[in-house]
Amino acid sequence: MANKALLVGVNRYRLPGADLQGCVNDVTNVRDVLLKYFGFTVKQVRVLVDARATKAAIFKRLEWLVKGAKEGDRLLFHFSGHGSQIRDRSGDELKDRLDEILCPHDMDWDGTYIIDDELKTFFGKVPTGVRLDVLLDCCHSGTGTREVFAMAALPEERAFRPRFLPPPIDILCRQMDEEEDLKVKRLLKATNPANHALFAGCRDNQTSADAYIGGSYNGAFTYYFCKHLRDTQGNLARSELMKRLRASLKFEGYSQVPQLECQAARRKKRLLD
Repeated sequence: MANKALLVGVNRYRLPGADLQGCVNDVTNVRDVLLKYFGFTVKQVRVLVDARATKAAIFKRLEWLVKGAKEGDRLLFHFSGHGSQIRDRSGDELKDRLDEILCPHDMDWDGTYIIDDELKTFFGKVPTGVRLDVLLDCCHSGTGTREVFAMAALPEERAFRPRFLPPPIDILCRQMDEEEDLKVKRLLKATNPANHALFAGCRDNQTSADAYIGGSYNGAFTYYFCKHLRDTQGNLARSELMKRLRASLKFEGYSQVPQLECQAARRKKRLLD
């Protein structure tokens, strides 16, 4: 049995005004939990942060993550940073015709981003019997400005900003102009649901918070995710972890509702089982 984890955190972006504050702390939090409670060694956990977390570097490490995976192996991918949405061109997004994207350090709007379809390509290589968990602490929403205004009215310890990059006006105009020309072609073959569990920081129409918690900045989702694993030394079923995570975020006043997508049998098992 092999263990592999890729942890990506981006506080610093090339785009002006896009910097965050809690993403590197998220990475160190998840790394600490993997080392202490899930039997990972230092060499089995690869980390990319800030300027090193380019699209090319992330793709190279994702290839490492899935290469040679076989039944019984445990894999984990964690991304903490900005998310956004662009117009879907493959025809697989029937609901809103938008692709969710992850924003690397060298993010631009001309293709330097990671589309959800590209993640499916990587994770589609994982054979049945491999235990893959994916943690995404970023936004997938076009309504991020609603959260920004909350910062001015809150003290620092309750202040937060959304992890969402709104597309610039030229991209939005281009999408509007092309919308009628984009026809739904077919559903792409999704990643085998028996292979993975996805923990998402929020619903696809919500924001994930970059927040000041306990004296430092963190992703609210990742902070409480790790807190509950530490409190139980990792001995929580995925469904119970999600239940406690949602309760904590609601109690602390965050609007985001984390999501867990996996088969019923995996809900009853703990992370990476």
